[in-house]
Order: sequence, then structure tokens, then C-alpha cells
Amino acid sequence: MFSIPFYLLVKGVYLLFLEVLEEVNIKVGSIGLISFPAGLYVYVGSAQNNVEARIRRHFEKRKMMRWHIDYLASSCKVKVLYAVAYPLPKKYECRLARFIEDIGSESISRFGASDCRCRSHLFNMRDLKPINLIKRISKSLELGKKTRHKMIASLNSS
Repeated sequence: MFSIPFYLLVKGVYLLFLEVLEEVNIKVGSIGLISFPAGLYVYVGSAQNNVEARIRRHFEKRKMMRWHIDYLASSCKVKVLYAVAYPLPKKYECRLARFIEDIGSESISRFGASDCRCRSHLFNMRDLKPINLIKRISKSLELGKKTRHKMIASLNSS
């Protein structure tokens, strides 16, 4: 069952938090085989046509593989935890990815970045706590009270 506790967010940028339960090797589209060590990851994405539907799709295990994140999120060794969505234009997708990389998160080369110049849109968070990342993003981008994030969570995403 999926819960969307906030108003329908049509366009936006989002952070998708995933946990790799144990190391897994996954063939990711044209990138090829990638080894994902166990740990917490964050993916930066955007949708210009119903961001909540896009996020809901990431919680589904069975789907047509379309984006790099589909290969990772579909693995039985990966749990999609939750997402945070921001009502921001698409250009913020790359800004957020660069910010996360700049604060020291380990990037997964070329993942989710086939349509831009970013190194990656997927990061191993290592010791960085999600709430601290969200706070740092809000402060860094000077997101005021009008641009609050929306938490989108799964009640049963297994």
C-alpha cells in the first residue's frame, strides 16, 4: 500500500532514498554491470509530469526497465525507503546532484546522468544521515517556507 500524505505535486525534483541490503551486482542498461555495496543510497530525479506518480513507480518491483534507477529499485536486495519531493524546476535536479557530490557522498559513475553533464545522480551516503542531507539542501538552496519538501513514504514497500 502506498501513502501520499500531501497535495498532488505535479512537477518537481525529488530525492529517493534506497537501502541496498547486501552487496549486489546489477546490469544497468547501457552502463553495464555495477557493484553496489550494502548501504544507504540517494537518487536525485525529476518529473515534469506528475512527480508523485514517478516516485510511486520506484516503489514497484515489477515494471518495464526505462531508467537506470529502475534496475536498482527492482532488485530483491534493494528496499526503496522513501522520497522527498520539492516543487522546483528541472534545472534543480543537477544542482542537487552536484551538491550531494560536493559534500562528500560517493557517486556511482554515470548513473542517472545520461541526459546531462553530471557525474552521477546516485550516491552512496556512507555516514551521512538523510535528515541532515535534507536540512543541508534546504539551507544551501535557500529554500524558503514557500518551497517546503514533501515527504512521500511507502507503508509496505517490500
